[in-house]
Amino acid sequence: MEGQSGSRHGVIAAINIVPLIDILLVLLIIFMVISPVSPLGLRTEVPQPAPGTAASHPDRVVVEVLAAGPAINSHGVSWDDLGPQLSSIFRTRSEKIAFVNGSDAVDFADVARAVDIMRGVGIDRVGFVTSRIGSAR
Repeated sequence: MEGQSGSRHGVIAAINIVPLIDILLVLLIIFMVISPVSPLGLRTEVPQPAPGTAASHPDRVVVEVLAAGPAINSHGVSWDDLGPQLSSIFRTRSEKIAFVNGSDAVDFADVARAVDIMRGVGIDRVGFVTSRIGSAR
C-alpha cells in the first residue's frame, strides 16, 4: 500500500513558470506598443558641394538669415515676402529641398522662424549649411 499512496516519492517542489511567461509576454507587448515605429523629428540634409560650387548650382535654393533680414540665394526679401516667394519658386518643382544658412550675428529664433516658414509653404526637406560647408564656397 505504500506504493499506491505516493508517500515514497514525497512532495515535488517545482516552480510554476506559466505565470512568469504570461507576465513576460505582457511586458513585451507593452514595450512594442510604446516604442516608436518611425523616427520623430525633422529630416535634415547637409549639402556636400565641391569647392566653389555651393551657390552656383542653378536649382539650389539657399535661404540666408542675416542681421538685415532673410535672403533667397543672396537676394534680400522681407519676412512677409519670404513665404510667398518660396511658394512661387517651389510651385513647379517636384523635389522640395532647400537649405538654410544662418549668420553668426542672428539669433537662433530667426533661423527657426525661417525653417518654420519653409515648412509652412510645403518644402519637404530642409538642410542646414554649416560653417565648414559655407567656407567651401
